[in-house]
Order: sequence, then structure tokens, then C-alpha cells
Amino acid sequence: MGGQARAGGRRADREYLARYDASRFERPSVAVDVVLLTTAGSQLQTLLVRRQEPPAKGLWSLPGGFVDVRESLDVAAERVLRLKAGLTDVFLEQLYTFGDPARDPRTRVISVAYYALVPDQRLKTSDGSSPIERALAKIELPATADSAACPIVKLADGTRIRLAFDHETILATAVRRLRGKLAYVPLGFELLPPTFTLRQLQIVHEAILGRRLNKDAFRRRVLASGLLRPTGRRQEDVDHRPAELYRVSRRKARLGGQGD
Repeated sequence: MGGQARAGGRRADREYLARYDASRFERPSVAVDVVLLTTAGSQLQTLLVRRQEPPAKGLWSLPGGFVDVRESLDVAAERVLRLKAGLTDVFLEQLYTFGDPARDPRTRVISVAYYALVPDQRLKTSDGSSPIERALAKIELPATADSAACPIVKLADGTRIRLAFDHETILATAVRRLRGKLAYVPLGFELLPPTFTLRQLQIVHEAILGRRLNKDAFRRRVLASGLLRPTGRRQEDVDHRPAELYRVSRRKARLGGQGD
């Protein structure tokens, strides 16, 4: 009986799908937008692209694009990173889905946002060899900002800019997600070279959190976490006392909260 029921169910499905008319239902378009986050010194930054066509032609935006009907969301996000940012093999995680019916004037567009963490050495701004104009922008979002606040976004020359569509909201959501996860997931290492000092790690955390951290408390907490392994080497070619270099340990451990 079980086999007959399954066969009957499959036959019913084939008959239903053969006469199913998907055009009866209005369909939204689906896009992906990627927030590329990095740190330069104590400053949190993001990579933007200038829109080359309407709507919002000439405005800066997050790298994004429509999802092909034959590709997954993750593949679409990786494609956007490769084509618009020139990046592959980076930390990439799905962030949130933005679906305000009025977020895009062209049509009903649902955007699945991702965030990527990239060391600043890998982020490439425009050099004239690509038709895509790219720029790094500074993000200012105080640690005490309320949940509805959007970041102030400035280009390298200090010019404050507005982003296309709802991309400031997407950017703020990514920063808050990263701040929240930093307390229990060691994401800060994704923004550092393979070997780094404790001071460099602290600066990354401060840039993400938007506030200063107590040096001694931070170092005790990080060293006790089991996440770091000393390399036995020190910095070279520095004009101060060379600091010890560390790398991420393969051992998985939780990183405690980053309070002062």
C-alpha cells in the first residue's frame, strides 16, 4: 500500500505541474547586495561602487545584482563579489532580507543582503583598468546609536555621501550584526593578515565596535580564549619596540564579551 500511495502521489504531482501556470501570479525580482567591511587603522570602512545607469545613476551603492533564475543566492553573491569587487575566497555570510515594496522604483525587488570581511590590503579601488568605479568609504556609527540610526558614510576626502536605495539601512544592519557577533565569534581575525600583534587585533575590535577598549582587559581576555598561538617571532622594520606576533589557533574556542 505504501508503494502504491507514493506512486499515486508522484503521478498526481506530474499531472498538476503539467497544467500549472506560473504566470497567473505576479512575481517580485530578487537581488543580492553585499556589504564589504574592512578596517584601516581604527576606522571601519566599506567598498562602494558608483551606479552607471538609472535609477540613481551616479550615486554610490553597495555592490549588488539580480539573481539569475538558475543560480543559488550564495552563488549570486559570490558572482557579485567577483565581478564588481574583484574578490574571491573571502568570508561571506548571509545578513538579512530587505523587502520594502518601495525600496526600488523599477519594480518589486527583494534584496537578500550579505556581508563580507576582507583585509584592507585586498580591497581594490578604481585604478582606471575597470569600467566599474570603486571607492572605499568610512563608516561612522556610534556605539550608542539607537537601532534605527543609519551610519554617516564619507569618502576618503571627507565628503559625506548618501547611498542609493536603502543601502544605508543595509550597511547599518551589517555593522550591528558584526558588533553583536564579535562578542562570541572571532570574526575580527578575518580582517587581519596571517600574523598580527595584539595591538592590531585590539584596533580592529575598536574600529568595529566604535569605542575604545581597555588594553589590559582585552589582552587578558583574548589570550585566555585559546584562539591565539604565538609564532615565536616579532615585528620587523618598526620604529618602536617590536611586538610579538600571533596567529589564529586551529583550536576552536569562544571569545568572551568585549566590555572594558
